[in-house]
Amino acid sequence: MVTPDPVDMRLLSLIAEMGRAAVHEVAARLGMDPREVASRLVALSANGLPLVVGVECDPNGIRAALAAMTPPSYPVQGTPSGAYPAAAYPPNVVQSGGYPPPTGYPVAPSGGAPTGAPPVHPYPQPAGTPSGPYPPPVPATPSGPYPVHGTPSGRYAGPAQPPSQPIPAQPPPPPPADPVMSTWGPPQTSAWARGDQPAGHAAVQVQPAPPPARPATARTGKVGGTLETEGLEGERLAIQLVEVVDPADFLFTAAGYRLQEGERSVVVHTEMVNRGAVNFNSLPDLYLVLVTKDGQAVPKAPVSLSSRPPHRIGVAPGETAGGHAVYVLPENIEVTAVRWTARPDDTSKALTWTVEP
Repeated sequence: MVTPDPVDMRLLSLIAEMGRAAVHEVAARLGMDPREVASRLVALSANGLPLVVGVECDPNGIRAALAAMTPPSYPVQGTPSGAYPAAAYPPNVVQSGGYPPPTGYPVAPSGGAPTGAPPVHPYPQPAGTPSGPYPPPVPATPSGPYPVHGTPSGRYAGPAQPPSQPIPAQPPPPPPADPVMSTWGPPQTSAWARGDQPAGHAAVQVQPAPPPARPATARTGKVGGTLETEGLEGERLAIQLVEVVDPADFLFTAAGYRLQEGERSVVVHTEMVNRGAVNFNSLPDLYLVLVTKDGQAVPKAPVSLSSRPPHRIGVAPGETAGGHAVYVLPENIEVTAVRWTARPDDTSKALTWTVEP
């Protein structure tokens, strides 16, 4: 099946080359959003292409997330509708449906009640329901023409009142004069030390030195150092670049992969600590790249080594997660730094480790 979309063409070419890979690895290889890659792969699979889009998860973590999202169930108070039998109602109350009259009372024929029948209303009537067509109550009429007192209903036009004004706040009374202050002056002034100045002369106030400014969090370091930053959701993250293995061809070939002529592999080991209270819901090394001498960024290769396991998705608060990223680049390219970003188009919170040759 031929698709005219160039993005789908690139995606299918990479899938054909890789054979089997995770969605986030394909997205990192192409520099695309993982959600867009997943959507395109599902659409291509639905159109008949021979590919299967799968998913991998932590079952315990998914169950914990479902338990946190499911609202608690409460028992329904009261009696459900339809729990009362028809015989529980009084005989003079009209019931809906074809229920027979309660047993124990003779049925009155159309001509009137039989002898020995119970009174017409053996049960008290429900509150507010008349037992017959009673006329409406007649309003009480005064017994005589009493004069009307007070003001008739309507808009009362009283004397004009000035608009309300806020009451000004009263200043607190001044504190009593301190005899020591009046004699020696306020503390940390030179008024008490000079006797040759006239009264009312302004004293020189000694201001304490301002505290030193707090240094900003370091965003650069060397291999083995730990740097701190924030994620897209405000996560407080501490990332350590533990090790850079360059070249790592022996690890790459031992895992069953093969390098092309003139290529080499690099393995980077990092650890992430979530020091905040917000979950980090992405791969810790999703946008971890190598920076070459000419400033180019080399993304991860979509492979993983059995001897050096990769990162897993998500880091909970207080958790430490470690993993390895694999890179494939030409032999003559010199790597000068390793850079971490939460998003490739935002380098304001990027972390950079210098790699010494």
